[in-house]
Amino acid sequence: MPLSDTAGPSDAGKRLDNFIHERHPEFSRSRIQRWIEAGRVLVDRIPTRASHLVRMGEHITVDPAESAPLRAAPEAIPLALLYEDDDLVAVDKPAGMVVHAGAGVHSGTLVNALLHRFKHLSQLGGDLRPGIVHRLDRYTSGVLLVAKNDAAHQRLAAQFSGREVEKIYLALVHGRVKRDEGRIEAPIARDPVRRIRMTARLSAGRPAWSEYRVLRRYHRAADPSATRQSFTLLEIHIGTGRTHQIRVHLSSIGHPVAGDALYGAAGKVPDHLMEGRYFLHSHRIRFRRPSDSREITVTSPLPADLETWLSTLTPAL
Repeated sequence: MPLSDTAGPSDAGKRLDNFIHERHPEFSRSRIQRWIEAGRVLVDRIPTRASHLVRMGEHITVDPAESAPLRAAPEAIPLALLYEDDDLVAVDKPAGMVVHAGAGVHSGTLVNALLHRFKHLSQLGGDLRPGIVHRLDRYTSGVLLVAKNDAAHQRLAAQFSGREVEKIYLALVHGRVKRDEGRIEAPIARDPVRRIRMTARLSAGRPAWSEYRVLRRYHRAADPSATRQSFTLLEIHIGTGRTHQIRVHLSSIGHPVAGDALYGAAGKVPDHLMEGRYFLHSHRIRFRRPSDSREITVTSPLPADLETWLSTLTPAL
């Protein structure tokens, strides 16, 4: 069924693809752009480009093209397990691995590896996300829970939505964090300018809070004449699970995660240490086992590459 919208005063000046995505967020921006290129989007009955700047009063119609159903396929990818029972498995996800297909990534994902390793996974996430209860960013490593059956998925999801799951991360951040502990409460929303980013600088957004505790402070100098750089290793407890939450919150207080170029750390860490990741690790997760409510704690040790990062630093007094 065609979709129909009329641009209002607040829509003037928006790109056509952004306008449609805001009105119909259930469709990805890349999919909307394909429809525009195929002539399925009309502005006042005329096909136009995705970069067209919408004017107030323009009538936009979209004739959605149905995509062929997608399914994730098993792939023989190594998978490190931290815990397993009849209901779930805790995986030690490496940095660089995408959790499930999307945004141009269709293979090499955690889901592809899971389908090869296990015969049965929960189907509540659909054919592209079997077993996936929660996610980690691509370049974040560490413990992640996967449900083997629908009942376990529902009970774990209820724990996450009820904020009953304890999630602890380790992060090395730029700068010397002065306070030994603190709490960041700031709503998180999509950045209106750079759409691949989130932001905590708007009054609107989804509520989010993160607590941190300083584990150790460091400094580093590349050579005797270089300005000394400061770093702080933090333990972080998040009570909500918003997109990029830890990275956004820490950047908002002037301490971006080491190596995280998207949120302000560009050029501050030598390339040979970055290796396509930043210093953020899902260290520990505590939850109730779906079958009997027994409390389970799963811990992922700091990966060797992050230990190498720390070895280049000098503890500060």
